[in-house]
Amino acid sequence: MPPNQVLIGLALFLTFFIMAPTFSEINKEALTPLMDNKISLDEAYTKAEEPIKEFMSKHTRQKDLALFMNYAKMDKPESLKDIPLTTMVPAFAISELKTAFQIGFMIFIPFLIIDMVVASVLMSMGMMMLPPVMISLPFKILLFVLVDGWYLIVKSLLQSF
Repeated sequence: MPPNQVLIGLALFLTFFIMAPTFSEINKEALTPLMDNKISLDEAYTKAEEPIKEFMSKHTRQKDLALFMNYAKMDKPESLKDIPLTTMVPAFAISELKTAFQIGFMIFIPFLIIDMVVASVLMSMGMMMLPPVMISLPFKILLFVLVDGWYLIVKSLLQSF
């Protein structure tokens, strides 16, 4: 596993890449007019909120959104504009966490199988005192490199948006 700084950097760059169209729209519709004093701060907030809500609604499970709307005692909204960010943001976060756990589990399974095979081989050879992790780590790294793991992970993340 690479250091946290590498993972956080990769996550930030992927976030900026995926969110670039949304950020561009916010800049064009809200930030630039605000900086030119053509609209008020409240108007800019409202205009910036729309692209964010649109992005989040595309990637939020209806079940998660309904959960937060029920707890906020909200009726079914007429349109996306009627859903406040205080409801949309946690629903989006829960949806993304579920997806992250699913991806993590799918990555974990092959490595677990390698651990089990190595442990079984070591046990059958009578090497009970040798930790299987010492032997299985190079095989895990080899598998990740051979299947081009970073490419597959980044590609699947980008395709999900």
